[in-house]
Amino acid sequence: MTVVAAAIIKRGDEVFIAKRPEGKSLAHHWEFPGGKQENNETLPEALKRELQEELNINVSIGDFFVSSSYQYDFGVIEIYSYFVDVPENMEINSNEHEEVKWVKIRDMENYKFAPADVSIVKALGNKNF
Repeated sequence: MTVVAAAIIKRGDEVFIAKRPEGKSLAHHWEFPGGKQENNETLPEALKRELQEELNINVSIGDFFVSSSYQYDFGVIEIYSYFVDVPENMEINSNEHEEVKWVKIRDMENYKFAPADVSIVKALGNKNF
């Protein structure tokens, strides 16, 4: 099993999502940015490190949101999502994804998310902000 921490970066009624690039598993699927937990790392520490590596942002990790688990043909992925506050004026650029964008929470169902992320998308759609 692979344990992953994912960021719910929210501004108003929009959330930041990223598209996996060609050559990676689940290429062209959308996901919440984040990555694998390494040995001796808490999930918030893993997420902070991954956001620094992938998006070049140094942020504080907020509250835990929901977890999700999915059995892929290559193994089980268990995702733990956390709210992440990003200052309004902070620019976010990915050095790892094919595309990134801000989308309205109500429109997220129109994007093809990686299966493990789908229940997080649904949970966001059901949450009153």
